[in-house]
Amino acid sequence: MLLHEGLGSVAMWRDFPARLAARTGKRVFAYSRFGYGLSDPEPLPWPPSYLHDHARRMLGRVLDAAGIGQRVLVGHSDGGSIAAIYGGEAGDRLLAGLVLIAAHFIVEDVTIAGIRAAGIAYRSGLRARLSRFHRDVDNAFHGWNDTWLRPGFATMDLAEQIAGISVPVLAIQGEADEYGTAAQLDHLRRHLKTSPRIVLVPDVGHTPQAQAADRVLDEIDQFMHYISATRR
Repeated sequence: MLLHEGLGSVAMWRDFPARLAARTGKRVFAYSRFGYGLSDPEPLPWPPSYLHDHARRMLGRVLDAAGIGQRVLVGHSDGGSIAAIYGGEAGDRLLAGLVLIAAHFIVEDVTIAGIRAAGIAYRSGLRARLSRFHRDVDNAFHGWNDTWLRPGFATMDLAEQIAGISVPVLAIQGEADEYGTAAQLDHLRRHLKTSPRIVLVPDVGHTPQAQAADRVLDEIDQFMHYISATRR
């Protein structure tokens, strides 16, 4: 199950789902959350709890509706945060593992700076590019951007959810991630009760699955083999 980023959608994964299925031999399912892609808009303003709300109220329903049995969640950015929340809270006996790509576990100064920069870019050309991927591009952008910039959002901390995760975790981040530093990975290590597989990819920013696709695909494939071996 693929969970997209804060400005993502099914289409914005591009060829990654097909390549992931071919590499691992597993079925891959992706969907656009409310407010994104061709899904219905999510009324503004979004609450600061929107990541938690989706993990708690929607993700399980999507998994059930799609008829997905044993599952590994692959989340990018916001999607990684949602995956971590679900993994730590849902008590899902069918959950076999988590792949967290550039996930946010805490809010850093660099995160806020990157989101402010995205707001400037949106007003000077990014909106036109994103409009190809979202039915209501303003709903998608402002739901994400405005919520992250609200003062109360800066206190987000997924330590409690991380501590509740009992399945294997693969965490991937680019060394040049414009939305987060290695402090995200340190936070994961500090609070996870098991040892995660950590991959810090050099010369890569916030989208390792696009900028270093072969490396990411290899890491996920190896992770899937590890999960299969440990669940026998």
